[in-house]
Amino acid sequence: MIKVKRTGSNGFEPSILVFCCNWCSYAGADLAGVSRFQYPPNIRIIRVMCSSRVEPIFVLRAFNNGIDGVLIIGCHMGDCHYMKGFEYTQDRMLHLNRLIKYIGIETDRFQLHSISASEGKQFSELIKEFTERIVELGELKIPKKSGIIELEYNCKKN
Repeated sequence: MIKVKRTGSNGFEPSILVFCCNWCSYAGADLAGVSRFQYPPNIRIIRVMCSSRVEPIFVLRAFNNGIDGVLIIGCHMGDCHYMKGFEYTQDRMLHLNRLIKYIGIETDRFQLHSISASEGKQFSELIKEFTERIVELGELKIPKKSGIIELEYNCKKN
């Protein structure tokens, strides 16, 4: 679990989890680093082979464990290494967005974007903008017994 770093009595540094596909967005993140484009250091990147590999339960678990915001970044339409992986991700995450809203989490805390391997600057800007939005929203406040864990248990049980 990623710890939330508190900065004072009224401010905080959000914990942000970023899922990046191996072929495009992770390479874009790498280019941002190599090019020395600045972005907030409070993100943790998880590299997956394709954005379609990210299960909705991964996002729910992140929120349940205290993550303030989750980004999934995949390939642009038509550039997916696995042909239609990002399209599949968009369909699945549309349903997840509805579930997040139903649970009571602000939908702005979860976003899906496309970044190519050559867009290091855009990666940096996306991280900055998302972090600013999460700071505006403040710390994620969901009850400890939010139903997310129960939802996961019931899905596995059936």
